[in-house]
Amino acid sequence: MEKKSFSWKLKDVLLIAIAGVLFSFLYLGTVYVGSAISAALTPKGLGVLGWEPLYGIYFMASTFAILIIQKPGVGIVAEVIASVLEVLMGNSFGPSVILNGIIQGLGVEVAFAIFRYKRFDWTPTIISAFTVTAASYIYDCIAYQYYLNPVWMILVQILIRLVSAIIFTSVITKLLCNGLAKAGVLNAYPIGQQAGSKKDYEVKDEE
Repeated sequence: MEKKSFSWKLKDVLLIAIAGVLFSFLYLGTVYVGSAISAALTPKGLGVLGWEPLYGIYFMASTFAILIIQKPGVGIVAEVIASVLEVLMGNSFGPSVILNGIIQGLGVEVAFAIFRYKRFDWTPTIISAFTVTAASYIYDCIAYQYYLNPVWMILVQILIRLVSAIIFTSVITKLLCNGLAKAGVLNAYPIGQQAGSKKDYEVKDEE
């Protein structure tokens, strides 16, 4: 068996670009929904919590790209492309969203890097929800001064964001990728070639 190559191919670049475009529309739509929920909760002093139930959606591009292509860096690039396009389409938060994308992409990548990009089963996918929640909240805590909020609100924010990440970033994205692979749509990529494996997309190198 040949050693797994982490070099990018044209098909990888194309899929990352497509993922970035598709998720940019999803991200922009989420902004409007999140804004509406936040506005509804603001009179009760809970406006800051309005975004949290949907936050996991913002991490999906990176997980999607990594699960399919299974190479380092693809998650960050997919997330950045989605963020840039989201800004160009009129995201109300402006260019700061791009920095968010970098941090969120890194947060997801960490979970797969722990396994040296050799495992793409449920374990690293679920772990990614925890790592990206931690990375994104630390950034938001500094950027938006969340540390000034009451401790109970901070804990609630983190909990809701984590649950959202597990649902959207891990479970829904993993099921989506598995479904596309089994349908034969991704035969040109590692996940499609491993679709019949009982190891559930665990990649092994020749020692």
